[in-house]
Amino acid sequence: MTDTFALPPLALYVHIPWCVRKCPYCDFNSHAAGPTLPETEYVDALLADLDQDLIHVHGRPLTSIFFGGGTPSLFSAEALGRLLDGVARRLSLAPDIEITLEANPGTFEQAKFVAYRGLGINRLSIGIQSFQDAKLKALGRIHGRDEAIRAADRARAAGFDNFNLDLMHGLPEQSVADALGDLEQAIALAPTHLSWYQLTMEPNTVFWSQPPELPEDDTLWDIQEAGQARLATAGYQQYETSAYAQPGRQARHNLNYWGFGDFLGIGAGAHAKLSAPDGTLLRTWKTRLPKDYLDPTKAFQAGAKQLEPADLPFDFMMNALRLVDGVPAAWYPQRTGQSLDSLAPALAAARQAGLLAEDAQRLRPTARGQLFLNDLLQSFLPD
Repeated sequence: MTDTFALPPLALYVHIPWCVRKCPYCDFNSHAAGPTLPETEYVDALLADLDQDLIHVHGRPLTSIFFGGGTPSLFSAEALGRLLDGVARRLSLAPDIEITLEANPGTFEQAKFVAYRGLGINRLSIGIQSFQDAKLKALGRIHGRDEAIRAADRARAAGFDNFNLDLMHGLPEQSVADALGDLEQAIALAPTHLSWYQLTMEPNTVFWSQPPELPEDDTLWDIQEAGQARLATAGYQQYETSAYAQPGRQARHNLNYWGFGDFLGIGAGAHAKLSAPDGTLLRTWKTRLPKDYLDPTKAFQAGAKQLEPADLPFDFMMNALRLVDGVPAAWYPQRTGQSLDSLAPALAAARQAGLLAEDAQRLRPTARGQLFLNDLLQSFLPD
C-alpha cells in the first residue's frame, strides 16, 4: 500500500425492492408488491442492517443518501422519515448532504412529494422512460404521458428544485423522431438532470426470453448522435456515459460511486464498496429476497469479497473512465493504495491507441475512448 492511501468519501445506498409490477426489461432486484407493504418491519431491518455496518464508517460523515429500488416512493413519508431519523442518530450527515429518492409518476406517489421534501429529501429521480403512450405500454409501464408530465410539474411545486428524469432510447420500433420527441418534452420540463440511456436486453428478464423488435444499429447511432447534440444545445452537459446535467447539478451520489468512493449498502440485495484504514477494500452484498431479508434468523450479509491488488486497476478504471472528464490521477493511489507508476505500461498502451487522454493530472478517456470504452478497459485487465 502507498503512503498516499486515504479513506474516500462515504455515501449510503438504501434498497427498497417492491414495485407495483415488474417491468419486462428490468433486471434489478425488484418484486411485485402485495396489497400491503411491511413498512415497519422493513425499516426495522434496514436499521439493524446499518448497525452491523457501522464498523466500516471510520468516523466519516455521509455525503449522500440514495433510495433506490424497486420503487421507493411506494413507501410512506412516515416510514422514510423514521428511517432517516434512525440514520441521523447513528451517523453524522454532511451539512450539504444530497438525499435522492427514486419515484414513479403514478398519481398516488405524487401526492407524497410535499411530505418527502419536508423530510429533507432534496432530490428526486423520476422514472419516465418515455412520453409516448404506445412506447410506455410496450415497456410495461403503468403510467401514461400526462401523468409523467404532471409528476415533473408537481415535483417542482413541492419544492424540489433539483430532480432527474429517467429516459430510455432505442425502444421497440422507435424512430429518430420518436426519440427526439421524448427529449424535447423532457427538456421542456426543465429538469436539472437527465439520465438518457439505451434499452438493453438483460438476462433473466421477460425481454431476454421474448425480445421485442428493436431499431437497427444505424438508427440507434443516429438517435445517439442527434440526442447528444440536442441535449448540449439545451445546456445539458454530458458528464458520464448516460448522464447529462445542467451546470453544477451532477448527481453527487453517482459521482462518488464512479470516482471509486465508498458506499454502504442496506436493504435486500444491496451492494457496498468499503475501505479500511489499512488499505483493505471490500465489496459486500446483502440477502436478495425480501422474505429472507426480513427473517430475523438469517444474516443480512450474503457475501463479501476482498479486492485483490491485481483486480484494482480494472475495478477502478471501470468506474472512473465512465466519466467524461475522468478523475484526478492522484485518486488512484489515494483510493487503491497502489502507485500510479504500477499502471505505466497500461496507461501508455491506452494513450498510444488514442483511447486515453495525454493528461498527467487526470485519468480521462478521449472522445474515441468514450465510444470504445470496452476496448479502453481491456488495457487494465489483470494478466
